[in-house]
Formats: sequence, structure tokens, C-alpha cells
Amino acid sequence: MACPVRRRWAARPDRPQAHRTSSPFHSRAGAEAKALACQLPAKTGIPLSRWSCPELAAELTSRGITDAISPSTMRRWLREDAIKPWQYRSWIFIRDPEFRANAQRVLDLYARIWQGVTLDADEYVLSSDEKTSIQARCRCHPTLAPGQARAARVNHEYGRGGALAYLAAYDVHRARVLGRCEAATGIVPFMALVEQVMTQEPYASAKRVFWIVDNGSSHRGKKAIDRLTEAFPNAVMVHTPVHASWTNQIEIFFSIVQRKVVQPNDFTDLTEIRKRLRVFEDRYNATAQPFQWRFTTSDLDDLLARLDRHTLIDEQEESSIASAT
Repeated sequence: MACPVRRRWAARPDRPQAHRTSSPFHSRAGAEAKALACQLPAKTGIPLSRWSCPELAAELTSRGITDAISPSTMRRWLREDAIKPWQYRSWIFIRDPEFRANAQRVLDLYARIWQGVTLDADEYVLSSDEKTSIQARCRCHPTLAPGQARAARVNHEYGRGGALAYLAAYDVHRARVLGRCEAATGIVPFMALVEQVMTQEPYASAKRVFWIVDNGSSHRGKKAIDRLTEAFPNAVMVHTPVHASWTNQIEIFFSIVQRKVVQPNDFTDLTEIRKRLRVFEDRYNATAQPFQWRFTTSDLDDLLARLDRHTLIDEQEESSIASAT
């Protein structure tokens, strides 16, 4: 129990406050620490992929910049400028010279626009792709259902029962999925999906049916476009930009399938996977609503402008570092 005298002293509003002061040496060491943390370790000859506070503290000491320094002090210095060199985010550099034009075509179709003209009622937009390598993993012990204060339990060991691919086409504006399972992906399985869809109404008699696909080998390039048009003259293939499958709405549906159907993967054989996917399609189509897609061409322009600014800043920083060295 705290002493009454100490409590009264701590409660006094006029009591002197303790302040941590930093010496010029500590300020210089903190600046050196932040500068080092903002460099990749490999660039400085250190065999690390990223910095941690203990590694930074040890490196400052080995360079003679400071005497023994604790990781907590290093963490406090970095916190002043929100520097976190142990964290990283991955990204993909845009390599498609026609990125904006290709992305705009896709985004316009989601808004029911093609080449500046609004689509008619008998024109449809399908988003299509393949979900590869869905494995039949038969767990060595049956999965245990959840209970009170207990999560479901899935055995770590399993036997392999093969794998298959799930091909699907998603009607963007009608929220309807048509899919099929194949032993593998390729041109023949993809064209089988196209035939399955295009021989059904309303697509068989539609004025135009737009197929949005990525640049996978099953439907890549002009040959794939010609192949589709030759088989079904009212079908139009539209490619997403390279490395931009996030613009393809079928990926949203595949993420739903992954969470609700595939994981945790516990199937006795491939027949069970096929049955589960077929039944889930019917369940999904019975209640599905179109995705609330909000990314527009204006958002695309803003994104590209931000990337240009970041690229310019990076180039300026690299130039300044090269000049300093």
C-alpha cells in the first residue's frame, strides 16, 4: 500500500516534473540509427533481409557510433518517426504499356459501357478464370466439430487424393455463376466452359457476351480472341492488364469459394470436391447479389498518379544517396 505522504506529493499540481534530456551525442546517434534503418541491410553489406531493433543496436555499436545501446532505446528512436524496418509490403510494378487502356475497358464494362456506348439489355458481361489445384486432402483423423469455448479441430496429417481445377464464369450484373471441374487447366478445358455457357440462354441468343479474362495460358493473346470469336461470333474476349487480375471480379467469387468450400480442406476424394462445388454453386446463385464494385476510371487515374509520385520520390532519393556517396 502506497505511503500517504507519497500519494499527497504525487497529487500536488505544482510538483516538479521529471523530463528526459537528450545529449547532442544521443541526438546524433538517433539520427544515425534512423538513417541506417532506412537502408536495406544488403546495401550496407549486412547479410540480413530486414532490420530488427537488436540488429540495428548491434550494428551501431560495431560501427563505433555509440557504446552499448539497448533495443528498447532503438525502438524509441525509430518510433519518433514511425520507422518500422522489420515490416514490408509486396507490390507488382506495372509492366503493361497499355495498362490504363486495358484497365479502363474492364472498368467500363462493369459500368455497362463499351467504347463509350451504354450496353443494351441483351448484352452481358462475364468474368471468367480458373481456380487451380484444389486438392483432396483426406485427414488421418476425422475433423472435430466446434463446441463450447472450443474451435473446430482439423488433423494436421492427411492423405492425398489428387487435385482438380475449377473453371467458372461469373455474370457481373446478374450475379450468376456457371462452373465446371476439370482435371487440369488449358485451352480445351476453357473452351469447354465457354461452350457450356454460350449454349445456354440468355447468352446463346444475346447480341454480345463480353468475356473478361486474365493473361493466363488458357486464353492469352489474339489467338485466344480469334478462337472464341470463331466458335461463338457474339462473344467478345477482353483481357485485363498484365498482373492485374484484381480487376477481374471472378477472383472475388473464388475467394468466397476458398473460405466457404475449400478451407479447411478435408475431402475423401475428388468426387466429393466436385459435388461440393456443384451444390455450392446452386446455393450461391439462389441468393447472390452483384458485387458492389466501386473502383472507377477516376480511381484508376488517382492510383496511377500516386504511383508516378512515388516513383519520382524514389528516383530523387536514390540520386541524393548516390551523390552523397
